[in-house]
Amino acid sequence: MISSTHYKALFKLGIPIVIGQLGMIVLGFADTLMIGHHSTEDLAGASFVNNIFNLAIIFATGFSYGLTPIVGSLFGQGEQKAVGRTLKNALLVNGLIGILLTSVMGALYLNIHRLGQPEELLPLMRPYYMVLLISLMFVMLFNAFKQFADGITDTQTPMWILIGGNFLNIFGNWILIYGHFGFPEMGLLGAGIATLASRILMLLIFVALFFTGKRYQPYKEGFLTGKLNKSDFLQLNKLGWPVGLQMGMETASFSLSTIMVGWLGTLALAAHQVMLTIGQLGYMMYYGMAAAVAVRVSNFHGQNDLPSVRHSARAGFHIILLMGLTVSIPLFLLRHQVGGWFTENDEVTLMVAGLVLPFIIYQFGDGLQCNYSNALRGIADVKPVMYIAFIAYFLISLPAGYLFGFVLDGGLTGIWLSFPFGLTSAGLMFWWRFRSQTR
Repeated sequence: MISSTHYKALFKLGIPIVIGQLGMIVLGFADTLMIGHHSTEDLAGASFVNNIFNLAIIFATGFSYGLTPIVGSLFGQGEQKAVGRTLKNALLVNGLIGILLTSVMGALYLNIHRLGQPEELLPLMRPYYMVLLISLMFVMLFNAFKQFADGITDTQTPMWILIGGNFLNIFGNWILIYGHFGFPEMGLLGAGIATLASRILMLLIFVALFFTGKRYQPYKEGFLTGKLNKSDFLQLNKLGWPVGLQMGMETASFSLSTIMVGWLGTLALAAHQVMLTIGQLGYMMYYGMAAAVAVRVSNFHGQNDLPSVRHSARAGFHIILLMGLTVSIPLFLLRHQVGGWFTENDEVTLMVAGLVLPFIIYQFGDGLQCNYSNALRGIADVKPVMYIAFIAYFLISLPAGYLFGFVLDGGLTGIWLSFPFGLTSAGLMFWWRFRSQTR
């Protein structure tokens, strides 16, 4: 029997993270709505570029998650100066990963014309891609501050920064996409510039709060006096790479599927982008609550309290299942209308309706893998998640997408039918690993 204390603590810790994540969803909806109503070509171009960049962004986020169990464990032991020193080392490590990601994505930019996308979209994709490329470093550094704050159970500060940054981004979209206040009408490029500006501002605000806020004062001393050192550097890499690769491979099953969708044409890409934007609603909610699970689990793990470790993980999954129902039911009821919110193209709206059922089917697997991959992160057992992700997403999901979409001629819906296979198999393997490690 799980004590109600675990549910209450997870709600208190997790809801601010979920709200911050939902702010990102609102931004995604606003981006897609504004771009889609500017032109179907802009929407299709955004689909390809956003999904390629999601691979880098999710890997970056996953890598930064390696900081949470370290901070959470130190926080549980009352080691405030060590927390500040670890943040300092995390900024260095995240900065180096930012340089690496920028180089890799830059090389991909030089070969974007080789990926079989519609020729008419390339002039829209290239400048948008370049602006998002510049923003990657700011995402990496912001992530380090956010995971530090989450690890010390201060989930509200990142929430308010994310909400403020997202509102700025939406306002910037309105100005730059459509050309208000004397600015030129930039379309898709304007959306990219607004995103870059908001990411820079969010980082600057977090830096200012860390050095001036009273709550962070005990950690600031450790940050300023602590040294960059090999031990922290290696530990952050040891935890960060497996989580980053796990989340990156999960995202790759969607991002590489986008390349396959591009083979089906502009309308399929537009419908794919609309449904992925909707799909992120569930994913971000689940990962927000799962991040709270990782913090709680890491706190209890630092105290060697295994029963509470298990109960926190189980309570988190119960909450995530409830979230899955709140997402799936209204979406099913509105499946024939939702596409029309994003585009005036009737063919795209019809395609979106056909993707709702595969989306609903994979919610259980998505919630399961979010919860237990984060529970494993909380106990710092992250190396196996990398191998599990490779099996689930590269050996199961992607081949299934090609099989259902092209060999069996299922088209766009066929590609989407592969996602339940990959996500559910990953979730079951993560659950089994966590169970075996916490007996």
